[in-house]
This record gives sequence, C-alpha cells and structure tokens, in this order.
Amino acid sequence: MRFKKSVQDILNKQVNAEFWSAYLYLSMSAYLAGKGLNGLANWMRVQYQEEVSHAMKIFDYVIARGGEMKLEPIERVETEWAGVKEIFESTYEHECKVTDMIHNCYEVALKERDHATANMLQWFIDEQAEEEESALEILDKLKLVGDNGAAMYMLDQELGARTFVDATQAE
Repeated sequence: MRFKKSVQDILNKQVNAEFWSAYLYLSMSAYLAGKGLNGLANWMRVQYQEEVSHAMKIFDYVIARGGEMKLEPIERVETEWAGVKEIFESTYEHECKVTDMIHNCYEVALKERDHATANMLQWFIDEQAEEEESALEILDKLKLVGDNGAAMYMLDQELGARTFVDATQAE
C-alpha cells in the first residue's frame, strides 16, 4: 500500500463527506423544486453534481495510488427548511465545514510527508474558497431581495442558468 493508514483513512472519510454533501444538495434541490423555485433547485442540483465529481476525484486518486476505498453508509440529511434564506445559510455553513475537513486532510498528508496527496488536495483548497464565495454571494443577494417577489423571481431565473462543468476534469 502506498498510503500510510492515516492518509488513506482520512481520504476515505472525505469521500463519504463529499457524497453526503451531494445528497444534502439534492435534498435542498427537491425542497426548492417543491416550492416552485426551479432556478434555485437547478443551482442545488448542479451543486449535487459538483460534490459527486469531488468525491470521485478523491476516489480515483486513492485507487490510482494503490489505496483501498472503503465506502461507508451516508448519514441522513435534512429535508425541511424554514425557507430559501435558511437553505443558503446552511449551504454557506456547510461549505465552511467542508473547507475545515479539506484542511485537515491536507495537514494529515503533510504530517505523513505524503506530498503527492498534499498536492492533489491543493485543488480542493482552491475549490473550497470558490464554494464559500459562491454561497455567500447568493446569501447576500437573498438578504437584499427580502420578501420582494419580483426580485426573488429574477434571482430564481439567474440561478436557473447555471450548468454543470466538471472542474475536476479541467486539468
């Protein structure tokens, strides 16, 4: 095995967390679609696709390095929220948590002197900065929109234009 146990274990845990994130965003998409906010639902569905691609990037990396993937059950995710603003507050908080998890993976790789893994994780560190910024930008817009139905309609239309681009393959 090319990985030290601590590196392999933390990467396995991160794959589970990425799939859990995907499942959370798919749940949010379903909730938003149920409220007739198909543009916001689309944004969350694209988020779901991104998280799956993130999980697969780590999954493929571990296997390519001769490691072992141990897929664990995905824990239950939320299915109800008080509204759109709460969803994006949760999204931002969740992305901050994922950032901390990626940083932890990076620290373990450095501690174990696994520079190849640390290098791979640098992509995720950069990606997480973008994820936090994107969620915060939408949250800021939602605060401006407030209860203005016309403004919410315009934001829904804007977010509906988002399409999935697999950034993990752009290298």
